[in-house]
Amino acid sequence: MSDKNNAGTVWIRKHTRRRLSAVLAVVIACAATLEFGVGVAAADPTAPPVPVQPVLPFPIPPVPPELDPGFYSPAPEVVASKQPGEIIAAREVHLAFYSIVPFNIDAWQLSYRSTNTRDEPIAAVTTVMKPRGDNAGRPRNLLSYQFSEDSNAQYCSPSYALQQASIPGFYTTQYVIPYEFILPISALGAGWAVAMPDHEGPRSAFGDGPLGARIAMDGMRAAENFVPMGLSRETEIGAAGYSGGALPTGHLAEMHASYAPELNIVGVAEGGNLPDLRAAMELANGNLASGLIAGGILGIAREEPEFDAFIQQHINPVARAVIPVKNALCWSSAAILPFLNTKGLFDVPNLYDQPRVAAVLERMRQGHSTPDMPVFIYHSNPDWVAPVGPVNQLVQQYCADPNARVQYVRDNFSEHLSLQIAGMARVLLWLKDRFDGVPVPNGCTVHDEGAMNLDPATWPEWLRGAGDLLAGLLQQPIGTR
Repeated sequence: MSDKNNAGTVWIRKHTRRRLSAVLAVVIACAATLEFGVGVAAADPTAPPVPVQPVLPFPIPPVPPELDPGFYSPAPEVVASKQPGEIIAAREVHLAFYSIVPFNIDAWQLSYRSTNTRDEPIAAVTTVMKPRGDNAGRPRNLLSYQFSEDSNAQYCSPSYALQQASIPGFYTTQYVIPYEFILPISALGAGWAVAMPDHEGPRSAFGDGPLGARIAMDGMRAAENFVPMGLSRETEIGAAGYSGGALPTGHLAEMHASYAPELNIVGVAEGGNLPDLRAAMELANGNLASGLIAGGILGIAREEPEFDAFIQQHINPVARAVIPVKNALCWSSAAILPFLNTKGLFDVPNLYDQPRVAAVLERMRQGHSTPDMPVFIYHSNPDWVAPVGPVNQLVQQYCADPNARVQYVRDNFSEHLSLQIAGMARVLLWLKDRFDGVPVPNGCTVHDEGAMNLDPATWPEWLRGAGDLLAGLLQQPIGTR
């Protein structure tokens, strides 16, 4: 590492603790107040390219999204003037391991037009990476990776958490994104371009899978529209996500044909799935994951006005005091609110049977259509966060369609958190087969395994991924194969 980066590391250690309280206080205040109000055609190919803003010189820290409205929340009339996926602004960024150790990566952030579930124009942001190599003259593939952000504040998003000199996840408690970044780094090392959308949108609507699906697909469009990525309308695209990242990933598989049929999506991999949020909420009520699932309820309310009105009308004083705290925290809110009686926070019986609640949960449920591309679904049988029963039912529903192409693996010796890591190599191998044109016949395969990471076929992929991560930490360019 250069002297410059060593100096930067010392700077972060010296100043982060002193500034953390002040920065987080501002972020928390902003997180509760930001609101963004406000078809589908390609951007005008004859329009001039959007200027790319230069990267911030290290060690100047990036500004949290709540304090960066010019990029994250451009004027509504500017957003409305664009087509879905059309770029509004672009800037180069430095990405780093846990905000400290920089990677030698070509990366940018794109602000682009998307559409919410009420068909209103919104701004969205994705972080894109391009491998350093020329891909041996072959067309470059694109992976859209949806992180399990699982939070209700914008500073918890991938676009901020992945940047060098951002407040480290040790302090913000956004632990998941930094270690989950191993999969996108491995994809980059394989020579794939990568897009990582802030799929919760401008209101941090954690839990709203249909919204996240639209944002992710428009992020794919934006990546194709961004000339430095070297992509085209024919680019083969894979999508993957786990847990909270599986929510938008599973919905985009179902919505592709109706929302963005021109995207050449050749495969979708989703794990730790929550296809039926009602079942997840029932399982989480009073257990260790109750705080995490409660965040999903609050996130969905931000995009569902009637649902939000119901919550405001029927929550008790305890919940009214908890909500502002919960909305301002990252992933760790699951840890600070374990064993929460979510149903007991409302003054109505049979919470999930209330018409306004049931209607929203039905819209959030997967299974409204069969994906039109091959799908790889993997899940832990003893999952304590996302019950396996609804996943079994979803697969059965898909497989009733003769055109379905589904591979479903159930892992017996993992649980929700461990499978996120254990399944990474299998996901990459499965997507590689899709990019290599390995055919997937119509029909379904369903089988149980002891442990996915004990499959010998995945071991070379583990070694390659470890090599890519190590090379990145040693400042070597990634993706030169």
